[in-house]
This record gives sequence, structure tokens and C-alpha cells, in this order.
Amino acid sequence: MSGESTVLFQFEAEVIHWRGPSPYFFAPIPEPHGEEIKKVAKFATYGWGVIPVEATIDGFMFGTSLFPKDGSYLLPLKDDVRRKCNLTAGDSISASIAIHLRGR
Repeated sequence: MSGESTVLFQFEAEVIHWRGPSPYFFAPIPEPHGEEIKKVAKFATYGWGVIPVEATIDGFMFGTSLFPKDGSYLLPLKDDVRRKCNLTAGDSISASIAIHLRGR
């Protein structure tokens, strides 16, 4: 693979609230997409399996990074994203993510 290309995914998810030591809201990536993301991860990750993405929810685009979790990934939902999209735990969303791949 040479140059740079972009892989796009669209999915539906239910917002979850992570109540761990650092509480946060996430949208779990459906497992079939997680499997596809794993195939391109080495061309996008900057370490620890974290993958930078451009995400869009309700027309609001933002940059973040996917976190690996239970065989797939979690899309973090920053507070400003949740406020602008009026989202909380249990809400269903339709989202898209763009992963920019680097050539090797």
C-alpha cells in the first residue's frame, strides 16, 4: 500500500456511559465493522491499538480516536459533541467514521 487512502464506515449504535475511573460516553462499533477495522488498523494506529478517526453524528464532524474493546472498538463522545447532538446514555445514533490510512 502506498500513498494515503481513506476507509469509511457507517453504523448504528446505542450510547453507553463508561463508569470506570475516568467516566466517559462512547458509541460501541458493531463487531462486523470492528473486524474490518482490525484489518486496516496497522496502517492507521499511532500506538496501543488506538486509531485516529474523523467521526460524524447528526451532521456534526469531530476528530477523536477509537479505543479497542472486547473484539471491536469504542467511539468516544466528547462533551461538546454530546451537547451539540443532545446525546446521553441509551440514545441510539447513526454515525460515520473516516479512517485515513498511511502507506508503508
